[in-house]
Amino acid sequence: MGQIAISVWAGSDRKSVDDVVACASQAADAGYHAIWLPQTLTVDALTALAVAARAVTSVRVGTAVVPIQGRHPIPLAQQALTVAGAAGPGRFTLGIGVTHALVSEGWYGIPYRQAVDLCREELEALSGLLGPDRKASIEGTHLTARASLAVDVPAPSLVVAAMGPRMLELAGTFSDGTVTWMTGPATLAAQVLPAIRDAASRAGRPEPRVIAGLPVCVTSEVPAARDRIRPRIEAAGNMPSYRRQLAAEGLSDVAELAIVGDADTVAGRVEALAELGVTELMADVFGTPDERDATAALLTGLAR
Repeated sequence: MGQIAISVWAGSDRKSVDDVVACASQAADAGYHAIWLPQTLTVDALTALAVAARAVTSVRVGTAVVPIQGRHPIPLAQQALTVAGAAGPGRFTLGIGVTHALVSEGWYGIPYRQAVDLCREELEALSGLLGPDRKASIEGTHLTARASLAVDVPAPSLVVAAMGPRMLELAGTFSDGTVTWMTGPATLAAQVLPAIRDAASRAGRPEPRVIAGLPVCVTSEVPAARDRIRPRIEAAGNMPSYRRQLAAEGLSDVAELAIVGDADTVAGRVEALAELGVTELMADVFGTPDERDATAALLTGLAR
């Protein structure tokens, strides 16, 4: 199998710092490469991961993802550098994204129409603030960031949630890569990987990280497993961006995006992602307790 790191998605329902620390501990015990925590309407993901990284030193941590709406790049860079300092060199990845219109406008009251343009300015500022000079001097249409940070820690890795061509261009130009969710192999191969690699090459950046988030279950009861995951992801599957991805895969049922089957089937799907050039699988492990145990054993065994 090609080289691919195997990480675990912490889920969107972690309601306390202790819960996040417990998830990190379980991931480390299982042998996962990293845990990825989204920013939802629970605890602050960055603060919780700083605590978890100090408590559990044998697993990497990352955000997948923090919406940029309401996050000015100066305090966001300060937060990210603080987490990186708490975690230690090479252990923290800041994943950011523009979320969806429902969240941007419904939660934050921020118009979504120019989200990509806002993201460009955010990334221009973050790339300077997280860079060697720790400095930004941006006066854009959507934000102003003029500061030099006195934070002496190794910078975190930065990745951008990207699906469309403009966001993939930004991810390849300004960051270390992308983190996707519910993006299938056909879309990764035809759209994501070529676009971000080309952008990174033109920007003189290294080969980008491509972290693919997908639900995973090792099971002998495939229809039942798909029935279990469908209610968890069908709301997201109805959002325009995810509907486009589903159509690009030639699928009508969002549950078909999940990696589900016996051990050989799941291993083959993971190997196929590695052969495409995906550098990390962010697995949303689901199923019965026995299925979850079997899934974790297979995935961490593949990584070893």
